[in-house]
Amino acid sequence: MMNIVCIGGGPAGLYFGLLMKRQNPQNRVVVVERNRPYDTFGWGVVFSDATLHNLRRADPESAETIAAEFSHWDDIDVHFKGTCHRSGGHGFIGIGRKKLLNILQDRCLELGVELVFETQVTDDQDIARQYQADLVIASDGINSAVRTRYEEVFKPDIDPRRCRFVWLGTKKIFDAFTFLFAENEHGWFQVHAYQFQEGLSTFIVETTEETWLKAGIDQMSQEDGITYCENLFAPWLEGEKLMANAAHLRGAAIWIRFPRVICDNWVHWTQPTSGKDVPIVLMGDAAHTAHFSIGSGTKLALEDAIELCESLKTAKGDLRNGLAHYQQVRSVEVLKIQNAARNSTEWFENVSRYENLAPEQFAYSLLTRSQRISHENLRVRDTPWLEKYEQWFAAQAGVTPPVNIPPMLTPYQLRGVTLSNRVVASPTLLYSANQGVVEDFHLVHLGSRALGGIGLVMAEMTAIAPDARVTEGCAGLWNDEQVSAWQRITTFIHQNTSAKIGIQLGHAGRRGSTQRGWENENHPLKEGNWPLVSASALPYLPNISQTPAELTEAQMAIITNQFVAAAKRAEAAGFDWLELQAGHGYLLSSFISPLTNQRTDVYGGVLENRLRFPLAVISAVRQVWSKPLSVRLSSTDWVDGGTTVDDAVQIARAMKQVGVDMVDCSSGEVSPQQQPVYGRMYQTPMADRIRNEAGVPVIAVGAITHADQVNSIIAAGRADLCALSRPLLSDPAWLLHECARYGWETQWPAAYEYGRQQLTQSLRSR
Repeated sequence: MMNIVCIGGGPAGLYFGLLMKRQNPQNRVVVVERNRPYDTFGWGVVFSDATLHNLRRADPESAETIAAEFSHWDDIDVHFKGTCHRSGGHGFIGIGRKKLLNILQDRCLELGVELVFETQVTDDQDIARQYQADLVIASDGINSAVRTRYEEVFKPDIDPRRCRFVWLGTKKIFDAFTFLFAENEHGWFQVHAYQFQEGLSTFIVETTEETWLKAGIDQMSQEDGITYCENLFAPWLEGEKLMANAAHLRGAAIWIRFPRVICDNWVHWTQPTSGKDVPIVLMGDAAHTAHFSIGSGTKLALEDAIELCESLKTAKGDLRNGLAHYQQVRSVEVLKIQNAARNSTEWFENVSRYENLAPEQFAYSLLTRSQRISHENLRVRDTPWLEKYEQWFAAQAGVTPPVNIPPMLTPYQLRGVTLSNRVVASPTLLYSANQGVVEDFHLVHLGSRALGGIGLVMAEMTAIAPDARVTEGCAGLWNDEQVSAWQRITTFIHQNTSAKIGIQLGHAGRRGSTQRGWENENHPLKEGNWPLVSASALPYLPNISQTPAELTEAQMAIITNQFVAAAKRAEAAGFDWLELQAGHGYLLSSFISPLTNQRTDVYGGVLENRLRFPLAVISAVRQVWSKPLSVRLSSTDWVDGGTTVDDAVQIARAMKQVGVDMVDCSSGEVSPQQQPVYGRMYQTPMADRIRNEAGVPVIAVGAITHADQVNSIIAAGRADLCALSRPLLSDPAWLLHECARYGWETQWPAAYEYGRQQLTQSLRSR
C-alpha cells in the first residue's frame, strides 16, 4: 500500500492516479488541482490509433468511454497556393480536452481516487506531509512550479521556439486534419485545424515571431487579434467565427511561444518528514514537451503514467529501482518523439523556406517533415496518392510518359550530363595509390560500384600536387602517368555501365603528411614528412601535428594554378563531373572557418574575406571546366565559434555566383574539438536549408543507409542527389539489392542476370 499525491489534475496526474488505484485498491491516491473540475485550456487533443490501443491495455473501461467520444479521421488536407492535396490512411482521433479530463475525473472517482480542486499547491513538502505521502507526482504542467523549485536537480532545458501561436476554436467543421497556409504582406501564417467533437473544431493559428510583430498583433486586443485571423482565413471559415477559450477571456496570455522542455533528471528524493525519503517524480509536460504539430503532448503524458505504474509493479516495492526504470525507459521513448517534434517544429518555423516548392512537393515535404513518415510508409498509408505523386515527380525529371518510379531512380540532368538515377557513391579515401597513381584496386573498387547501378561514382579526394596529399597512399592528378591511370578507370566505367564518374580535387593543407586511415589516423608520418601550409599557422592536433606555414599570396597563386591544371587533367582523363574539396579542415576549408583562419589581411576576418581565396580557386577552375562542378562543404564545424549552417547558406550563395552548380553538404572534421550530434540522416537538414534558402542544388550525405531514406529526401526536395559511402563499402551492389527488395525495375549488367533472377525469386518466396 502507498500514499500517493499528484500535484496537477491534468491527463498525467489523473491517469496515473486511476491506474495506481486500479492496480491496488489499498493505495491512497490524492490528485490536487488548482482549477475547478470544468476549467481547462485549449480545445481538442489528438491521438493516433496506436495510443488508443495503449489506453485499452492499461484501463479498458476508461478507454472505451474515451473512444465513444472520439472524432476519427484518416485524411490530411494541405491547402497551399490555391490547391488542396489530400492524403489518407493516417489514423487520427480527436477529443475535447475538457471531455477527456471529465472522463478521467469520473473514472478516478469510480475507483476511489480523491480529487481536490481549487487548491493551489505552494509547497510540495507541505502537501506531502499533509497526506503522509510515499510518492509525490509533479504533473503540474508545462510551467511546473515543482520543476522550477528543484531546477538544480531536474536540470530543465527550456527552449522557447520561434513561432507565436494561438489556440482557438470554431464551429466550422473540417472533415480531415487540415493544414492551411496563407500569406499576406507581413509573411506566412499557418493553421492546424481538426474536428474534436460534434459541431466544434480546434483552430490553431501559428506564425513566426517576426511576422507576428510585423502584423502588429502584439499591439492588438485579444478580440482584434482573433478578428485578424478570421479575415486572413475567411476563405476556409466560410462565414464561421473563431472563438477563444474561456480561460483566455479571463486574461491569460493568448499568443504564446511553445516551450520545448527537456529534463536531465525526472526524480528528486526529499525528506518532508524526518527520516523518510519521499521521491518527487516529474510526469507529462512537467518533464518534457513535444510540439503540437505532431499532436503528442497528451499521448506522452498518458504513456508516462502507464510506464510508471508498470515500473512500480515490476519493482515489487523497491521504489528506487522502479523510478530509475521509469526514467530509463520513458526518456528513450520521449527522446524519439522529441526528435520528431523538433523536425516538425523547425519545418513550421520556416514555411518561407519551402514557399517556392510546387504545391505537390510542398505537401509531400509537410507529410514527411518529422522523419517518422517515410516514402514507403506513405505508400502503406495511401498508395494511390503516392503513386500519383511519383508520376508527378518523374514528369518533373523529364520522364515521359509519366510512370511510377521511385524518386531515387529518376534521372538528373546538369550541364549536358544526365545521371541515370539520384544515388552517388561518395568520395571516400582509400589510401591505396602508389606515388599518386591509382592501380587495380581503384579500378575494381570504382568499377564495381558503377556495375552496381550507381548514377554517379565519385573518386576520392585527389591531390593537386605531391605536397597536397593527406597520406602517401592518396591519389593524385599532377602528372601524365596519373592521367593515364585514371583514363583506364573512366573508360571501363563508360564502356561497361550507365554510370557517370566524377573526381574530387583537393589540397590537404594542415591535415597533410599523415599516416593512412587504418594506421594512426591524423598523426604525422613516422618519417619522411613534407612541409605543410594552411590559412594560419595552427596545427590540426595541438602538440601532435606539424605546424603549417601561413600561406602567402604568392603561394595562393601557385596553388590556384595547380587546381586549374588538375581540372584540365580531369578533362583529359575522361571524368564527367568535378568536385572541389572545401570542407573537413583541408586547405580551402581552413580559409572558410574562423577556427582555422586567424589572418589579419584581406583573407581573414569577416566571412567575405575568408571566402576570398576559395572563391578565387572555384572561379579559376570554372574557367577551364564546362561540365558539372560541385563543392564539398562542412555545413557546420560543430564547435562554438566555428561556422554554422547560417554561414553555410551564405557560403553556398557566394559559391553559386562564381559558377558552382551543386553543394555537397557534409559537416565537421574542421577541428578535433568538434561535438557532432549523430543520428540517421543527421546532415540532411543542413542540405535542406542550403538547397531551399540559398537556392542551390545539393547533395545530401551522412548516415543515409536505406533506399526509403533516399526516396524521402529526394521526393521532399531536401536534396537533389544522395551520396552514400559506408553502405557502398560493405555492398557494392547496394542499389541493385535495394531495388530487388522493393520490387523496383532497374538495369542489371547482362552478365549478372542469373544473380538478379535468383535474388528476385528468393525475395518473392519470403
